[in-house]
Amino acid sequence: MNYLDYLVIASYTIGFLFLGKLFNKNKSGNDYFLGGKSFTWFPLTLSTVATQLSAISFISAPAFVGISNGGGMKWLTYEFGVPIAMIVLMVVLIPPMYKAGVVSVYGFLEKRFGASTRVLLSIVFQFSRAFATSVMIYTAALILTSVMTLPLWSTIVIMGVVTLIYSYQGGMKAVVYGDMIQMIILMIGIGICLFAGLNQIGGWEEFSANVDPARLEVVDFGSLGLTDGEGFGFWPMLVGGMFLYISYYGTDQSQVQRLFSAKDLATVNKTILANGLIRFPITLSYCIMGLVIGTLAISNPEFMSKIPSEKPDLMVPIFIRDYLPHGVIGILMVTILAGAMSSLSSTINSLSAASVEDLFNRNKDLDTKTYMKYSKIAALFWGLFCLIFAFFVGGIAPTVIEAINKIGSVFYGPIMATFISALLLRKVNTKGINIGLITGVSVNIYLWLFVPNVFWFWWNAIGAAVTLTIGLLASNLFKGNYTSSQSDIGLELNTILKEKTKVGLLLIFFLVILWFSITFQHMI
Repeated sequence: MNYLDYLVIASYTIGFLFLGKLFNKNKSGNDYFLGGKSFTWFPLTLSTVATQLSAISFISAPAFVGISNGGGMKWLTYEFGVPIAMIVLMVVLIPPMYKAGVVSVYGFLEKRFGASTRVLLSIVFQFSRAFATSVMIYTAALILTSVMTLPLWSTIVIMGVVTLIYSYQGGMKAVVYGDMIQMIILMIGIGICLFAGLNQIGGWEEFSANVDPARLEVVDFGSLGLTDGEGFGFWPMLVGGMFLYISYYGTDQSQVQRLFSAKDLATVNKTILANGLIRFPITLSYCIMGLVIGTLAISNPEFMSKIPSEKPDLMVPIFIRDYLPHGVIGILMVTILAGAMSSLSSTINSLSAASVEDLFNRNKDLDTKTYMKYSKIAALFWGLFCLIFAFFVGGIAPTVIEAINKIGSVFYGPIMATFISALLLRKVNTKGINIGLITGVSVNIYLWLFVPNVFWFWWNAIGAAVTLTIGLLASNLFKGNYTSSQSDIGLELNTILKEKTKVGLLLIFFLVILWFSITFQHMI
């Protein structure tokens, strides 16, 4: 890198400091955490996708597709559960929670199960999300360090402090509009790498002639990932993915907080639909980018020798460093920064919202001045927490994107089951669901530590099933006063009829991406 690259990076970071200053006039918690409920579906969609299309997606997923052992285009199977999950969110989970008018999604649980479930689940979210974000920060810093020749610690500090400042000042408005900018930068970065990689190979025909055919296979209907440790089969990815995405988009504060920021329920449903339709094309674009760069690496021994065998995630940054001109390198480094900062800013805002709402303002007794003071302190605390832990993570999985998904899969199924119980199972009481939640998480941790042959995507379904089963049994054992659920099946059937066009589009889209994935290897 030279002065031109550093100038591009410096301009970007200074710009985002001004972004936080631009939106720093938050008068209340509603402004700070929900942007005054003023957002339309378009910025919310780009913000949500930008968080998904993080630095990890830009770096680690292409490495998995291009050169990782056992990798390839099977990464597309991650998307199979998305359209189905969006339907469940649209007709079951989100409408009653949005109408409840809560800031923290866990506040909804107190209406059904009481304070203990709310606090327990919020704490689980806060520490699991902070830990996963620390992994992301570490990875992005490691990537930037390999190209910028800066010490790892300084890269973590610079990236984290800039994000913390603009998130601390601007709240949700800075997060959402910052994510919009970062989304555009990320897509530009993917396009640059894809076309530069094709140019280095010699064009599409040369790429088609040299690509490893085994890496073009997407769908495996035979592997269940239950006995042989081979994951990424159709059924574990569809079923496990459905549970994961229902929980992630519908019960994870970092995502649901965006939906709560929408101006009305119609905007919420448009945002959910748009996310269900836009994720697959974006994932396909960075997977093909990884396939192209991986083919270049495999056919070029000099390039391949520079990628440490134990760190395949360095494939993309080494390509950027060695094959792109100065100035463009700076833009691509900004792309990695954009992805990392998008994820970190969302985490800081959502963690501070959960902390203040679920731990300090559960009874709504804080005045506005005190509320804002606690909100800023919580944002500062969680930002520093994520940065400090970033120095102590790494090595959980062959690629970091797998590591982050493994962490999430421990918790997502049990959390989703808790919300489903609140909405649809009248005979589950507070003691029962708390015992079920703890048991479901414990079983998943046991599977991670002692049953490695079970593919981790199954943890989402297993954890949900254990939580529901134990929750029902424990509720019968520890009798309590049952409370009425917040909705009923009739309401959900009416919602399905009301949103039948969106539901139909998502079902058709699921069939389209399945057909595309099955036939993909014959298209290259």
